[in-house]
Amino acid sequence: MLKVYLYKNCSTCRDAKKWLQARGIDFEEKAIRETPPTVEELATAAASLGLQRLFNTSGGDYRELGLKDRLPGMSREEAFGLLAANGNLVKRPFVIGKGVALTGFKEAEWEMALGR
Repeated sequence: MLKVYLYKNCSTCRDAKKWLQARGIDFEEKAIRETPPTVEELATAAASLGLQRLFNTSGGDYRELGLKDRLPGMSREEAFGLLAANGNLVKRPFVIGKGVALTGFKEAEWEMALGR
């Protein structure tokens, strides 16, 4: 089943959820801050999206940790560990399912990946 990691106070996440519901797409909703994606889910998404696209680069935690400068020298394992431990660092919404991985909500991209 499709897992969709959302933050309830995020308008983009609310738009994505409405989009999925309007198309009758079944999904399991997960609270990204309380239950961030697993290392395995992140690794699967990174294989198709790239590591950088997994990070919420506009978030305060990203800036506080100086990840703009640190990320290029960081191992994939370290980066996945940070993301799995802190849902605020993950670009949201984060979607993972059989043969699909998405971050952020771009309707055209979602239509191509999930369209019905």
